[in-house]
Amino acid sequence: MKLYSSTVEEKLKTLPDDPGVYLMRNAQGTIIYVGKARVLKNRVRQYFGVGAQKISKTAAMVSQIADFEYIITDSEKEALILECNLIKEYQPHYNILLKDGKHYPYAKVDLKKDYPIIEIVRKVERDGAKYFGPYLEAYSIREMLDAIYKLFPLRSCKKELEVNGRKERPCLNYQMGRCMGPCAHKISKAAYREIVDGVLEFLAGNYKQLEQQLKTDMLEASAKMDYEKAAAYRDKLRILERVKQKQKAGFPDLNDRDIFAAVLGEKYGAVQAFFVRKGKITGAKRFFMEEPGSKEELIEGFLKQYYMDAGYIPKRIYVNAFPEDHALLNEWLTDLGGHKVELILPQRGEHKKLADMAEKNAREALKRKEQSEIRAYERSVGAAKKLGEILGIGYIRRMECYDISNTQGTDSVASMVVFIDGKPDKKEYRRFRIKTVQGANDFASMAEALERRIREGFKAEDKERGFGAVPDLIVVDGGKGQLSSSVAILESLGMEDIHIVGLAKREEEIFLPERDQSILLDKNSPELGLITEIRDEAHRFAITYHRSLREKRTIASELNKIKGVGPKRRQALLQAFGDVETIRGAGIDDLAAVPGVDITTAREIYKYFNA
Repeated sequence: MKLYSSTVEEKLKTLPDDPGVYLMRNAQGTIIYVGKARVLKNRVRQYFGVGAQKISKTAAMVSQIADFEYIITDSEKEALILECNLIKEYQPHYNILLKDGKHYPYAKVDLKKDYPIIEIVRKVERDGAKYFGPYLEAYSIREMLDAIYKLFPLRSCKKELEVNGRKERPCLNYQMGRCMGPCAHKISKAAYREIVDGVLEFLAGNYKQLEQQLKTDMLEASAKMDYEKAAAYRDKLRILERVKQKQKAGFPDLNDRDIFAAVLGEKYGAVQAFFVRKGKITGAKRFFMEEPGSKEELIEGFLKQYYMDAGYIPKRIYVNAFPEDHALLNEWLTDLGGHKVELILPQRGEHKKLADMAEKNAREALKRKEQSEIRAYERSVGAAKKLGEILGIGYIRRMECYDISNTQGTDSVASMVVFIDGKPDKKEYRRFRIKTVQGANDFASMAEALERRIREGFKAEDKERGFGAVPDLIVVDGGKGQLSSSVAILESLGMEDIHIVGLAKREEEIFLPERDQSILLDKNSPELGLITEIRDEAHRFAITYHRSLREKRTIASELNKIKGVGPKRRQALLQAFGDVETIRGAGIDDLAAVPGVDITTAREIYKYFNA
């Protein structure tokens, strides 16, 4: 049986013998895979051979290929470079894509600026700046920055300063000796650059020169009986020592290297990275990939994507599995790094131990991720399935919950919270200001909210999202009375086929229409956790909206009493200060700084709150 289209069949007959890149597309025209080949004709045809169908991932991909295209290149290395760029651009489903979970922080110093500062960034760009990291946790880079600002008089403000820029009044850091005041032209560009050079050496892990200088300065100050200054140098030496102790020594030589270990799970692959700089392990990072293929394919796909955007490539890279095209990867990495780069599969010694440690970490992380996904499934999709079985309505994909909030009948509102596949979908949340109900009548308020929701659904063109989507289950916060009122509304609108239940708080009882006996779920069950979670979320959403309306009304009534404050000035004050309490604590100058508020009105406002 042929598993590919006539379009694909015709193109397979005319494939060239050249190197190049191929792009597989599905029926919708979406690129689902990008690959490179030494000989396009041989490589692309392999996907549609009998042997490829034995590999589940390949078979799944081939079954979706409706068309493909190719780009001929002059060499296999050019094909590799183009492949990396296309994967980055299109993020195809069947390519090995990095799932980092988070971007780790780097320290960035832009030397193109007259007075550089240290910036914390989470993306390395090829912009000529110096990058240091990645740091495993945000707190570690902040500890490093804290040490730098105590050791070097580097400015910490984010002002854009230039040599010929406007002269400003220096801040408190200058008075404390923690900044040399470039904003006030207190230091030349060259002298400031010397400070920056010292910081760069520090960030690179080169502490020896700084340590020697601090010791010399301390002894000189002591000899001059300037003990206060000597104590300051002593404190800096202690800070430096603490930083050094946190750096874990690992290798006798000081050459930089990266170590990567890949492991495979049932659904994901994981790569654990260790970064060695100046002989010390300075950072670690972990990545997850879906449908990774073999360990060798995982390492190859990972290295291509990781180093494509890396700001720095060390000369030696150790891996626990050799990619098939490791010679070509060596060549590409050498061109990218600007120096000879070598991929190494360690067999013994310290690097083998470190690769084994990385593999152990990757395996443990993968185990935790898979267990976490199982628990997440049980709390979401699994819980929605089980709850549907208990209620006898099948799988609950879209569940909506409604709640009412008011204060003695004023500012009455309703909330509509939506869970899709057992998880909150906040884009689907809606809220209603109750318009037809006077006083505190939760039954009537719920009836109004439901009726408005259903009627909006009748008008909606999009039947997949928003009001147009019909829920599999509606949950109302309340017992039999609230449920009966809501059922009546659905019946009056011809929507009695929508399943609806009431959830009473005291015993967490579930009430169904036309059924006297309530349902009590196991208190430790995921399905009870799901239905109470959506009820609590609806309650939170309703209360938040109610409070915001109440606060706006309170603020408006308070500010309306002040002479000279109309709607425009009230709005400007709220934009500037946020709430009445902050306005109450503001000074006359702060109030007068608000656009549209003159000095006379500012005095009136201040007088009102401080009389």
